[in-house]
Amino acid sequence: MVKVLIVDDSVFMRTIIRDMLTKDTSIEVVGTASNGVEALERIKSLSPDLITLDIEMPVMDGIEVLKELQKQSKRPKILMLSTLTSKGAELTTQAIQLGADDFMLKPKDIPHVREISAELINKVKHIISLPSKPVPRKEPLKAEPADRVVLIGSSAGGPPMLDILLAELPADLPAGIIVTQHMPPGFTAPLAERFNRITRMPVKETETGDFIQTGRMLLSKAGFHTVVSGALSEHNKKIGRIIHTNSPPLHGVKPAVDKTFESAVTVYGKNIVTVTLSGMGNDAGAGALAIKEAGGKNIVCDEKDCLVYGMARSVIKHNAADKILPLNRIAKEIEKAVREMEGIDV
Repeated sequence: MVKVLIVDDSVFMRTIIRDMLTKDTSIEVVGTASNGVEALERIKSLSPDLITLDIEMPVMDGIEVLKELQKQSKRPKILMLSTLTSKGAELTTQAIQLGADDFMLKPKDIPHVREISAELINKVKHIISLPSKPVPRKEPLKAEPADRVVLIGSSAGGPPMLDILLAELPADLPAGIIVTQHMPPGFTAPLAERFNRITRMPVKETETGDFIQTGRMLLSKAGFHTVVSGALSEHNKKIGRIIHTNSPPLHGVKPAVDKTFESAVTVYGKNIVTVTLSGMGNDAGAGALAIKEAGGKNIVCDEKDCLVYGMARSVIKHNAADKILPLNRIAKEIEKAVREMEGIDV
């Protein structure tokens, strides 16, 4: 049984969050608090396993709560609930830096709040399963231009799956990695911050001009399409770099997975492995087909492991899926596919 304390200054949100969480019999809501001072008192008296923590509250806000909890040797896992604003994004990054374990976004429209129920329950269970300490990391490989690239796309329900997948990839994987996760602008920065705790490779949010390097992971910046462009190294070798474009959304999203998948073909040809995880809509299907036609490999996560199966199904409908695998087998399949490509010139 996971014991949860709900911390939010809104009576409405406390009630809704309680209702959503108690749908799952493995979760017990042991109490609520309306501000940070109450939260700290109830953490002491109730010893919750996890707290859902609002950021902006009177008396003491969520950031101050995190600072106080840093002084304690033992603390509960922390799930931040963030508002969809630029200020919310900045504070979420700060919260992750102060030790919050993960974050979720509050819907703008009150009528849609209950739509996050399944994701919230999934997130709580996932956070409890994570190790309390960051994954030990060796010295990263020397930064060299990547000859091969792994492209990962996901949307709704994707972040917990990414945690599992990215944590299992070896530090010496001979490829560069680009992850494209549909998110509102501002929130890919705290996500990259989180991934840096659990992966064996360094992770950063993309910027225009970033080179795609072996043993390095890039997370597509929200609000732009991440396009893979060709460049020449000092030895006149074709290498890949990132260009952000501000063209209109594709499939209603920006960044779009298809934009990254399709553009990568012009640089890496058959030396591409893609993975499509949980997500709503059709993004990834057309891009995966372009990669298959170029000789690359496409891996799709099995439906039973996905919260939403739109994106993965789109790849299958395009007859572009080479393997459909459970989440726990995808990292090994990525490594196998990349190793088989090793030594092949683009």
